[in-house]
Amino acid sequence: MASRTILVTNDDGYLSEGIRTLAKAARGLGEVRVVAPDREQSATSHSLTLHNPLRVKQRGEGVQAVDGTPTDCVILALGALLEHRPDVVLSGINHGPNLGDDVLYSGTVAAAMEATILGVPAVAVSLADREEASMAAWGGVVARLLERLLRADLPKETLLNVNLPPVAPEQVAGVRVTTLGRREYVGSLTRAQDPNGREYFWIGGGESRWWGGPDSDFRAIHENFISVTPLHLDLTNFALLQDLSGWDLSL
Repeated sequence: MASRTILVTNDDGYLSEGIRTLAKAARGLGEVRVVAPDREQSATSHSLTLHNPLRVKQRGEGVQAVDGTPTDCVILALGALLEHRPDVVLSGINHGPNLGDDVLYSGTVAAAMEATILGVPAVAVSLADREEASMAAWGGVVARLLERLLRADLPKETLLNVNLPPVAPEQVAGVRVTTLGRREYVGSLTRAQDPNGREYFWIGGGESRWWGGPDSDFRAIHENFISVTPLHLDLTNFALLQDLSGWDLSL
């Protein structure tokens, strides 16, 4: 167990309380190395830095900060910064939930996806609470959960997306294996004018509407369960393949 090498990253930056909590929780499972963005990179999804050089700074023993995205961090860690390929990549703990359609935008989930693409098992962890001060209390629960999740080998092209409910750890109702729910944002686009009369747009805020079956991730969180969702990299709609092949697509 102690010989396992664990890469820890996130999208909130290497100074966030979430990554400190996750790294501390992981130290009982192996040797931890932190390679994370030097600033917040929330909602960067799977973006890469292609038009600027990337720079890395040492920020303490076993901690390196990258002036790039979470995906950049994983690529640099595996390709150049770590002496040995890690056995697992942990991303988080994100400050805020990554449920349903959020996984398509999340830098936290994207870092775990990049690790999966590169052949390393990965787990993304998020806390569905906007109060960052509550993060440190989750260390023990996360350590026990990770110890169980990492016992088995994940199938290829599969990662785990974990969400913690917005309650005190001792109030958690249990752990559920879930599917992705769906979310629609309402009123998230603001159109206004600045003091000089120039029009601008602002994306964010508004309200969200959730839906999904009883086994969906947002329902688990609403009922104070920890949600564990297996995500697969292959987005192919296999149910449609046969029908689509029968369409007349000749040009």
